[in-house]
Amino acid sequence: MESYLQVENLSKSWGYDTLFQHVTFGVNEGEKIGLIAKNGSGKSTLLSIIAGEADQDDGTVIFRNGLRVGYLKQMPTFDGSRTVIDTCLTGDDARSIAVKHYEEAIKHGGNELMTTAIQAMDNAGAWDYEDRFKQILSQLKIDDIDQPVSQLSGGQIKRVALAKILIDEPQFLMLDEPTNHLDIDMIEWLEDYLTRSHMTILMVTHDRYFLDKICTKILELDQAGIYSYSGNYNYYLEKRAERIDAQNAAVDKARNLLRTELEWMRRQPQARAHKAQYRIDAFYDLRERAQVRRDEGNVKLNVKAGYIGNKIFIAHHVSKRFGDKVILNDFNYTFARYEKLGIVGDNGVGKSTFIKLLLDKLQPDSGNFEIGTTVKFGYYSQDGINFDEGKKVIDAVRDVAEYIYFDEKTHYTASQFLQLFLFTPADQQKLIEKLSGGEKRRLYLATVLLQKPNFLILDEPTNDLDIPTLEILEDYLSRFNGCLIVVSHDRFFMDRVVDHTFVFMGNGVIKDFPGNYSEYRAWKEYHEKAAATAARPATTVKAKPQRANTHDNSNRLTYKEKKELEALTQELESLNKEKRELETLFDSGAAIDDIASKAARYEEVKNLIDEKELRWLELSEKDEK
Repeated sequence: MESYLQVENLSKSWGYDTLFQHVTFGVNEGEKIGLIAKNGSGKSTLLSIIAGEADQDDGTVIFRNGLRVGYLKQMPTFDGSRTVIDTCLTGDDARSIAVKHYEEAIKHGGNELMTTAIQAMDNAGAWDYEDRFKQILSQLKIDDIDQPVSQLSGGQIKRVALAKILIDEPQFLMLDEPTNHLDIDMIEWLEDYLTRSHMTILMVTHDRYFLDKICTKILELDQAGIYSYSGNYNYYLEKRAERIDAQNAAVDKARNLLRTELEWMRRQPQARAHKAQYRIDAFYDLRERAQVRRDEGNVKLNVKAGYIGNKIFIAHHVSKRFGDKVILNDFNYTFARYEKLGIVGDNGVGKSTFIKLLLDKLQPDSGNFEIGTTVKFGYYSQDGINFDEGKKVIDAVRDVAEYIYFDEKTHYTASQFLQLFLFTPADQQKLIEKLSGGEKRRLYLATVLLQKPNFLILDEPTNDLDIPTLEILEDYLSRFNGCLIVVSHDRFFMDRVVDHTFVFMGNGVIKDFPGNYSEYRAWKEYHEKAAATAARPATTVKAKPQRANTHDNSNRLTYKEKKELEALTQELESLNKEKRELETLFDSGAAIDDIASKAARYEEVKNLIDEKELRWLELSEKDEK
């Protein structure tokens, strides 16, 4: 494979903090690589250095000559005065110009203008390019190509940036959190698009299903070094655990040996010059290895929720709309004690509005939410909060509480509590303005949980959080002895923490599903497949009319074949009956376990019908000759 990128001995520090040191790796043609690290370890900085938008302290970045490179920033910016189409099609090549003129002709009409535009499209060979342009914008739900960028939200701008880079179709694609601000349908489309694409990819993402499906290699930044794993995300988890065990064993061995060597170094200091220089050199090397920080694994949050009574909340005939857009329509629901609810749906269907209505941050047009008297909400907004950037991390927590009590006997100091969220004592002394975006989100999460709510409402909590923090949060939420509502596009996260799902379908319709997201998807796929099959005409086996005998019997069925044909007719009737019964089951909304247990048989029956129909047709045609 041809080398596309070579990074040699790359180092970068911010003040006294070393992000990475002497990092070396390469990217070959066709590789799809995920870059993983804790927040603040330098993932985004590394990508920006490779893209030439930030400077390294030391080392080199070498691309193959003539390589077309695309870079999606975590927070892209564009000229606000330009339209979406002008932003996406910035090239001065014949195809881009032809597509823009063609779109202009569609908008303004006129036979002469359209004829000229079509001719230009033909001359530039731009029809496939225009198809890709339209498909990508459609899948990313970018509808108004003439809208000025200044009128777009941050999430819409990120989608425009993603569309632009996919339309350009570079040979080497660098993506920084590409799934942020995408709904689940968009993420699954992007997964499929990138999996099938021939583009070489280096990306940072917290979406573990996304990593597992797309990436064939994982790079991990850890303690300023980089480690490579040739496999998908699940393979990485297995091999990383082995690496950590081996590394911790080596550190323990070095520390034990260091005690012996330290005593040797301290003996007879006057004669040290006469000691073996190789052993002295080995001592300093050993001391460096012994000072490596052991990886103790993910910590566990043990914050307990306050008492919550039986009455949580009841929605009474709640309706809400914005103009013609219906968010809720006569919505009724009684939330159960200890329920853990996930909310999914397309962007803009009202998921965040629902939460604001529940929290009394927005008033319904009619109806009301009746909240239990013991309920104490903890709200994590996708918009975050505005910290005082001049404060230290530790002070932001102390402003909420100096001590965090879990029960009458157990409490944490603010510093101990922050360590549960992966803020080391040194990190706690940093000014908030020095934190990365992900570290600020982690700090925000800590300030929400330390208030000990018994009803957590998390709106897109996984955006910008690193995977270690997500694993800690997932473990905590799975043990959380309160109520939970989560709005998230992160399927892995949802599958770990929720047991019930609201699917916002749009126009005020909410599908209430008793399971997590993957279970809902499985049910939906079976349901759609069964409905599509039921819509096709059923296979029927028609009786054949009697024919007069002919003198040429060479092509007639043998006795054995006639018996086979009769048996096939009966088998097909039986199989089609079973198939219809299974489709009725899928369409009935039966329990997931029932559907899952029958799914394999359904596929088997369909394959048997296809196989036996082919043989039946072969024998029937021979019999008709």
